[in-house]
Amino acid sequence: MSTDSVRTHTPDGVNRRIDARVEKCVQSMAEHMDRSEISRYLEKLEKEWDLNRVVTVAASAVSALGLVLAAKDGPRWKIVSGVAAGLLLQHGLLGFGPLAELVRALGVRTRREIDLEKFALKALRGDFERIPHEGGPLARANAALVAAQS
Repeated sequence: MSTDSVRTHTPDGVNRRIDARVEKCVQSMAEHMDRSEISRYLEKLEKEWDLNRVVTVAASAVSALGLVLAAKDGPRWKIVSGVAAGLLLQHGLLGFGPLAELVRALGVRTRREIDLEKFALKALRGDFERIPHEGGPLARANAALVAAQS
């Protein structure tokens, strides 16, 4: 599944808000240049759930809930499980769908977007050699983002 299909089917405003959050974080880290703070934030990013994980867990939970309710209150609740399974299938086959749209609107990022931020921060921390040490924080932040994207 392509993370690009998620971005393509996400409203531009949502994508811009997510991108701006990443740029703001990288710029802030570039201003402080605290390697230990960057390392702590990278650990946090390692634990961040991406869109696919959130959609999978949400759809599975709704499907399980539908089955539990069907066993307790009658078979009409099985439709909840069927709808959740169908939406999960759509997301798996097409890489987007109503569940992904809802989760994106909440600001959940794709794995690729999370990785972009991670690589930019690793570049700032000095893990890569292509980042200039001279220049201001904004120049370092931009160079880190460019290095992470290439």
